[in-house]
Amino acid sequence: MSYKLIDIELSKPLEPIELAAGQTGVGLIARWQGRLIAFEMIEQPAGSTLTVENLRVLADERFAQRILVAKMEEELTARSPVKDAPLPSLSIAICTKDRAQRLSRLLRSLDRARTEAAFRFVEIIVVDNASVDSTTREAVESFQDIRYVFEPKAGLDFARNAALHAAWGDIIAYLDDDVVVDCNWLAGLAKACRDNPGVGGFTGLVLPFRLDTEAQIFFERRGGFGRGFARREFHKARFDNPLHPVGAGILGAGCNMAFDRSLLLELGGFDEALDTGAPLPGGGDLDIFYRVLRSGRPMIYEPEYAVYHEHRETIPQLRRQYWTWGLGMMAFLVKSYRTDDEMRARHRAMVRWWFFDQLKALARAVTRLRGHELRFSIAELWGGIYGLAGEYDRSRARIRSIRERNP
Repeated sequence: MSYKLIDIELSKPLEPIELAAGQTGVGLIARWQGRLIAFEMIEQPAGSTLTVENLRVLADERFAQRILVAKMEEELTARSPVKDAPLPSLSIAICTKDRAQRLSRLLRSLDRARTEAAFRFVEIIVVDNASVDSTTREAVESFQDIRYVFEPKAGLDFARNAALHAAWGDIIAYLDDDVVVDCNWLAGLAKACRDNPGVGGFTGLVLPFRLDTEAQIFFERRGGFGRGFARREFHKARFDNPLHPVGAGILGAGCNMAFDRSLLLELGGFDEALDTGAPLPGGGDLDIFYRVLRSGRPMIYEPEYAVYHEHRETIPQLRRQYWTWGLGMMAFLVKSYRTDDEMRARHRAMVRWWFFDQLKALARAVTRLRGHELRFSIAELWGGIYGLAGEYDRSRARIRSIRERNP
């Protein structure tokens, strides 16, 4: 089972899409005048062809509204052109460990994307998070104008903080090493910065890099990292969500996020007891999104600030990912409950809501006899139980040991 992932430009003549014998669907990344406007997964018979007429019907049914929005925004921009206000400086931080090939792939995509950068200056920092050999350094050295920083303390938030203190830019953009950036990634971030001066941070669209395995297809069909193609603004309070901003996961994903660097420094950086690697590989992005909003600074979700993520390849890997999502969510909630007295009632309510929602998902999977859905729901629920039962304290003890070994 695999899907053919293809990028189509709807403002130009369309061409038929032919599937190979093993391909059972298409992942359509749709653009209008170069701008990302939609993503659709379409199941098709293996070896079949989506004709030009099929694509036209599909565009009318599923993409017409997004094309209309894009045209309206183009017209408004043409009538009221944005003044070329000076943009801040930008540091791009990539935290990586023992994945030189994926790092090189990401750096190649950044080479293409930064050719026409609008920022005052752009630097790229690679933080080598305790890799066991020299391949990460060698990968960095094969590119020009990349700064290399070695962080001996293993843990993603140790690496994120190392990048924060090494960076020179006014804005710091974090990328995971398992993504590649869209050709408009920098332009999308520049647009978000220009249109929203003074915000605390940004998140962006995350699309699949490939859909070659059952696990990758299942994950994307279950929602993936998608947050849609509409720009959104998040503030400290929301009248339509009594639990906001505790459920900060709606803001975006940690594999593609950027912040006002001075604000992160004021907040003390990332909590190094979250995202500590295999024992607790999550929670750090939820925590920093929450703390930025609690500071009173808004955050912007900008779909033109887009990356492509390499999803987990196998069902066991994906099941573990769902387990870590439950684990990280509860570790974050326990930490925030202890440190933000004003929000304690919302944190308790979020724990109750989360477990009730997970039990509903589990019941649906049992009713529909969906094996993978059932196993993933159990994994996420069990991760949440384990996380609530002291994982944040266990993680704090682990990082104390890490710091003692690497003073």
